[in-house]
Amino acid sequence: MPEEAGFPPAKRFRPGCGPPGGRVLMLLTPAASPYPEAVERQRRSLPIFPARGQLLAQLRNLDSAVLIGETGSGKTTQLPQYLYEGGIGRQGVIAVTQPRRVAAISLATRVSDEKRTELGKLVGYTVRFDDVSSEDTRIKFLTDGMLLREAISDSLLRKYSCIILDEAHERTVHTDVLFGVVKAAQRRRKELRKLPLKVIVMSATMDVDLFSQYFNGASVLYLEGRQHPIQVFYTKQPQQDYLHAALVSVFQIHQEAPSSQDILVFLTGQEEIEAVSKTCRDIAKHLPDGCPSMLVLPLYASLPYAQQLRVFQGAPKGCRKVIIATNIAETSITITGIKYVVDTGMVKAKKYNPDSGLEVLAVQRVSKTQAWQRAGRAGREDSGICYRLYTENEFEKFEKMTVPEIQRCNLASVLLQLLAMKVPNVLTFDFMSKPSPDHMQAAVAQLDLLGALERKDNQLTLTPIGRKMAAFPLEPKFAKTILLSPKFHCTEEILTIVSLLSVDSVLYNPPSRRDEVQAMRKKFLSSEGDHITLLNIYRTFKSLGGDKDWCRENFVNSRNMMLAAEVRAQLRDICLKVPAPWSLRTTSQASIRRCLAHSLFMSAAELQPDGTYTTTDSRQPVAIHPSSALFHCRPACVVYTELLHTSKCYMRDLCVVAAEWLYEAAPDYFRRKLRATRD
Repeated sequence: MPEEAGFPPAKRFRPGCGPPGGRVLMLLTPAASPYPEAVERQRRSLPIFPARGQLLAQLRNLDSAVLIGETGSGKTTQLPQYLYEGGIGRQGVIAVTQPRRVAAISLATRVSDEKRTELGKLVGYTVRFDDVSSEDTRIKFLTDGMLLREAISDSLLRKYSCIILDEAHERTVHTDVLFGVVKAAQRRRKELRKLPLKVIVMSATMDVDLFSQYFNGASVLYLEGRQHPIQVFYTKQPQQDYLHAALVSVFQIHQEAPSSQDILVFLTGQEEIEAVSKTCRDIAKHLPDGCPSMLVLPLYASLPYAQQLRVFQGAPKGCRKVIIATNIAETSITITGIKYVVDTGMVKAKKYNPDSGLEVLAVQRVSKTQAWQRAGRAGREDSGICYRLYTENEFEKFEKMTVPEIQRCNLASVLLQLLAMKVPNVLTFDFMSKPSPDHMQAAVAQLDLLGALERKDNQLTLTPIGRKMAAFPLEPKFAKTILLSPKFHCTEEILTIVSLLSVDSVLYNPPSRRDEVQAMRKKFLSSEGDHITLLNIYRTFKSLGGDKDWCRENFVNSRNMMLAAEVRAQLRDICLKVPAPWSLRTTSQASIRRCLAHSLFMSAAELQPDGTYTTTDSRQPVAIHPSSALFHCRPACVVYTELLHTSKCYMRDLCVVAAEWLYEAAPDYFRRKLRATRD
């Protein structure tokens, strides 16, 4: 296997083989423990256990440390417990951050089980729109974004004595901002002679020197793990249709391998996963006698926790689990029984162009680091096999590391959060990987247009409406939509629409049943766009008490609908805390559309004489997505909430608006755009 890919990690991270300055943990003899025998046996079996004593001795004397622990070492579940048991960090809460809510919830559940305590007591979690913690919580798993939100009200993060930044290599936008916030909190607490803040950065793979230098020369600790040999196979020819190639691979394995060996397939998003899951189930029904039965399980971030849990449960005897997942399954969570990994080599990621102002969700190739992370899922318990649905030559052209999200996304949300935390100069914030000045200036311009910014003494600060926007865990444009809603007397409707847009699609569109879907959807379709269509569907769903049979018949995802209802309730609670003249529901759809026009004016497109659309700000050619209620219509002017780039640039979630509404919303902005077009 290529040396630069660094796989498997066990070949690199050996005691005595770390980089200069790194402190390497030697494996020690296990010590006695007060745990019940079964739990104790399980904990002792983890590779981290023999190093427990020396690990605690090292960490006790360090303000900051970088811990590299191989996949399967047990670092994420055990280290917080070791710190608590060893009295390190007991003066406050031990926080463990995760990039994804699935990991935060499942890890908290696992650790609370090991501690034999009710979830939410000693061990708890906090993720967006879900808080299971209490005053008694001392070990708290939470998403990066939620710890950032806490920093808005307390920049010193006083309630925490130790913060473990886990899966640091993923470099999500929230993770990168959190690095700077935690580093600043640690420094300020030292200057103010407050309770010290211990910071531990953890990962299976990362650029060690970069992290160590950023955290003021933090010591690097290495931990052996458990990684079994993995065979990697590439395709002989490039694959034009990776979904078809994935299906073929799954059924070849299924017909040849013992039923006890499970399969993990990596795809890019919920729609793909649901479609491929259904196809797998349909094909499995018609396999010849003697073939094992197949339990097909989807796994993606917005799937409700009860559904996610199914991937961790064993399949019935004689039945094979086939888990079809996004990159959520690359790290953090361990799914037992996986012998085969099918890697399409694709991932869905955001790309932002500050010149055009376009943020596009595009399917793209993974990095080499991601590809090895995926392959590693097959070697957790025994030797495994990874089928890569791309050629070895293609793999060699992959980027070595994933570009940090902070350098390829719209930074408006980041800037709003930093300003809410009263960071002295947001434009010079201490990012580990600095975004380009163009990205920062584009974010300033966007927040300025939304009325969130003002300049005082040559410093950027939030306006009163900007402070209110920061209270919502939403993109700035959606927070502004809610805050504008009283003006148009449609707060209840806007809360519903924003909640539906804050979860993965509530509509299920199986390609094989397109005619049925269209027939069932007709009664909800609105000629005024997708937002009103969604509102119609939600109203019916609520009037029927969330009937799951109705959802099934109407191709509505009941799980996501329930999640949207929970999000809505929490957004409504935030509204009640934010002083504003909140209004009751309206009967006027025009009022709802005007409200959307006034907040989404930067995402508008106009019909051209040739029947195509271009965006009003950058003149980018765009098209209406086939799933839209407006696909067969040609309204003169629309706003949209997302651009998806596949074969062309598609607008998703559209609303018909009048051009004069857009000019009402931002006259100076549109005058400038008009002038630029004429020039």
